[in-house]
Amino acid sequence: QVQLVESGGGLVQPGGSLRLSCAASGSIFSIYTMGWYRQAPGKQRELVAGITRSGSTNYADSVKGRFTISRDNAKNTVYLQMNSLKPEDTAVYYCNGAVYEDESLPGVDYWGQGTQVTVSS
Repeated sequence: QVQLVESGGGLVQPGGSLRLSCAASGSIFSIYTMGWYRQAPGKQRELVAGITRSGSTNYADSVKGRFTISRDNAKNTVYLQMNSLKPEDTAVYYCNGAVYEDESLPGVDYWGQGTQVTVSS
C-alpha cells in the first residue's frame, strides 16, 4: 500500500508565496512522474506542474514563471514552490505519483488527500 501526504497549504495574501510538499510512503520500488493538480470550486481538476524522475518538468501556462516544481528521489517527495500568488490560484491542490511497487509490475497512479490553498486579502 502506498500513501501520498501533502502539506503546506493555507491562506496567503495576493503576491505572497507558499511551498507545498508531498511525501510518498509504503511499498515503493520507484516513482516515475510526480505532479501537482488543482481543483477550484465548480471547475475540473487541472494539471499545475509535473516532473519526471530525471527532472524534466512541465507547467500549465497559467503558472509558468511563478511556480517551480522539484523533487527529492531519495525521500520520494515532490515540492511546489508558489510565488506571486493570485486569487485565481485558490483551489485544493492534489499530489499525484506514478508508483511502481515492484519492477515487474506496471505503474499505478496514487493521489494525495489534497491541501487547500486560499489566496485572498
